[in-house]
Amino acid sequence: MSKYKIYKNISQNIFRGYDIRAIYGQDLNEDIAYTIGLGFGSYIQEKGYGKCLVGHDNRKSSDPLADALIEGITQTGVNVVYLGLCTTPMYYYAQKYLCIDPGVMITASHNPKEYNGFKVAFDDFGNACGQMIQDFRVYIENGEFKSGKGQVSNYDIKDDYLKAIKESISLGDRKIKAVVDTANGTASIIAKDVYNMFGNVELVPLYIESNPDFPNHHPDPSVEANNAKLKEVVLQEKADLGIGIDGDGDRVGIIDEKGNMVYIDFYAIIIWRDIMNKISNKHALFDVKCTKSLADEIEKLGGIPVCYRTGNSYMKAKMREGDFAFGSELSGHVFFRDKWDNIDDGLYAGLRLIEILSKTDKSVSELLEGVKRYYASPEIIIKSTDEEKFKVIDKVKEYCKEKGYKVNDIDGVRAEFDNGWALVRASNTGPNITARFEGETQEDEKKIEEEFMALVK
Repeated sequence: MSKYKIYKNISQNIFRGYDIRAIYGQDLNEDIAYTIGLGFGSYIQEKGYGKCLVGHDNRKSSDPLADALIEGITQTGVNVVYLGLCTTPMYYYAQKYLCIDPGVMITASHNPKEYNGFKVAFDDFGNACGQMIQDFRVYIENGEFKSGKGQVSNYDIKDDYLKAIKESISLGDRKIKAVVDTANGTASIIAKDVYNMFGNVELVPLYIESNPDFPNHHPDPSVEANNAKLKEVVLQEKADLGIGIDGDGDRVGIIDEKGNMVYIDFYAIIIWRDIMNKISNKHALFDVKCTKSLADEIEKLGGIPVCYRTGNSYMKAKMREGDFAFGSELSGHVFFRDKWDNIDDGLYAGLRLIEILSKTDKSVSELLEGVKRYYASPEIIIKSTDEEKFKVIDKVKEYCKEKGYKVNDIDGVRAEFDNGWALVRASNTGPNITARFEGETQEDEKKIEEEFMALVK
């Protein structure tokens, strides 16, 4: 007899675009985790699986949620290989190394400390997204769970993961000084091990102690304000770069030697400049939020730009489908498939930039010389509700149609103009609308932004 109870009325709103996520103690508790475990174990058996992985981040609620989830899974007869505390990239690597496709990573990624959730993989697609998650929600609501006695075994993936990184990175002779800020998130458990493997990397640790209260700043390096201390320390230490990592370790933020933020679409330009002549497939993947500077540079290098929808799950699947060598999202997810296994990993992404720096006498800012620059807004987040945000997007789409604008609607609405573009989309991770605007001139950007923000607000 389980100490947990089947929870009958799980809020539909916690089943989001890329994961299951909510505030712990409100719409998420141990009984809900247990019920999701029952559903997950039953669901993957119908797909022919009898074993799965479970890992968790460093949040206070992750241990009790893991216990409840695992009890639910094993009570359906599915065996669990338990990774314990690990980063999301370590969990991804374990899926590949242990050849176990289904799994659950307990994490709320870069969300505030009171949140937690589940990234779920039912099969070899990777993290479930979109309709897959909604189908799973309906399955749980039906409550037809299987019964059995699964077993739990423990596996420490750390050494295997470190070995894979060491084999993938080949540094040059130049010594590189890097400030690494893990924001007290889960990457703090492995960051020193990763960077100290390389003798010519001088690591300057910042907020690299695990603390699930995130006492120093919010664990999202894609937001410039969260990198204030990282910028400061890069300048103080005269470091070559700063590397910021998010709460579960799968996203990266970059600061150059001058203390300026290098947004991920510009990080991607550095990577493409390095790898384009080394790969056969010249198609280059990026998400709808990325600057036109990236597409311009890809074409200049002889590549073919491919603009796709935002989201780890979608991008990772597209990387495989199109056999891309590299892909990038403005949010900080980057995907390497040239000599890495399509795992978005902030620590690894930082090392790839260090690898480039170690083989040149150029600084990070000098690696971006000659790039055509546009005037871009930061990503703007507008509070909404999960019900209302999609209505707003439909309204914007209808407006663009009436105006005769050229629209890419693969992810929200990206209206393309001769002098810039506007993007308005519904967030898949929270009750928000996100927007970004870009223009040939500052005046172009402001005009486009004012037109679309008036619609949204």
